[in-house]
Amino acid sequence: MKALVLSGGAGTRLRPITHTSAKQLVPVANKPVLFYGLEAIAEAGITEVGIIVGDTEEEIRAAVGDGSRFGIDVTYIPQSEPLGLAHAVLIAQRFLGDEDFVMYLGDNFIIGGIAGLVEGFRADRPDAQILLTQVPDPTSFGVAELDGEGRVVALEEKPREPKSDLALVGVYLFTRVIHEAVRSIRPSWRGELEITHAIQWLIDQERDVRSTMIRGYWKDTGNVTDMLEVNRTVLETIEPCTDGAHVDDESEIIGRVRIEQGARVTRSRIVGPAIIGARSVISDAYVGPFTSVAQECRIEDSEIEYSIVLRGASIDGVRRVEASLIGHEVEVTPAPRSPSAHRLVLGDHSKVQISS
Repeated sequence: MKALVLSGGAGTRLRPITHTSAKQLVPVANKPVLFYGLEAIAEAGITEVGIIVGDTEEEIRAAVGDGSRFGIDVTYIPQSEPLGLAHAVLIAQRFLGDEDFVMYLGDNFIIGGIAGLVEGFRADRPDAQILLTQVPDPTSFGVAELDGEGRVVALEEKPREPKSDLALVGVYLFTRVIHEAVRSIRPSWRGELEITHAIQWLIDQERDVRSTMIRGYWKDTGNVTDMLEVNRTVLETIEPCTDGAHVDDESEIIGRVRIEQGARVTRSRIVGPAIIGARSVISDAYVGPFTSVAQECRIEDSEIEYSIVLRGASIDGVRRVEASLIGHEVEVTPAPRSPSAHRLVLGDHSKVQISS
């Protein structure tokens, strides 16, 4: 069995971060979201993995390499532009051959992995198997309609009037029959080859399409709110550790806190769960629960809580930061008191909230 991991896409909901970085590499507890998926695939016993890449191919290749660090063998499959999940299957056919495969969306996060799901699929081998979960707003997802016996009877992509609240989770399992399906459908009104249309084709052909309700935790990390929630969930599981870090006697470390190699904490208070990345400096500061600070950051004379800070960022002299995603090499400083005005340099699609 092989795996197909989708790591293309523009990541528009995470702009401006994704103007310069792949959305799948935004870190959760200081580890890229994509890495959690690759680890889950390896844990399921799958070693041959194709990764669909787009404009951020160079960055994905640099981060993942040949896959050996995960115990897998990676083949990169370029996609000229994001033309839909079914299009990704279409262009990956040479890599996939006639083997069964799992398709995993690289920006999805699932606690508990997929080993049990893969084992069940290998045993029963339906033509397709989808994962479902109940969501409050199905209009943002592919939605499944089940009959009275729980069989999948219809699928619809981002419907304006959903017929159920059952959204498709970004993990699919297929036999080789899916290749005929993706060749048989036409682009949707969005100009994409939808995987929901391909699975619907299988249903219409009376193929064996099964569904499983996911019982664990799942999130599509496509926006800042969901990224912060996933970060919170993962931080609740970390083991405290300060080996290789310098924490002075005037600092206070409370709860589940991991401070990585070469980090320095002086005259500060850190309340977990939280993680401070390697070679970062925390000075005269407060770092509150559910905060991930990446490598080589600097937080001085400031307070931050429930946030993700990416590599090389600095926060200096800021009274309070919370529920924020702060990008690579960002500098956050207070505005001068006189004149009383805010001075901003913001990229396209930025979002700023100012307390006046």
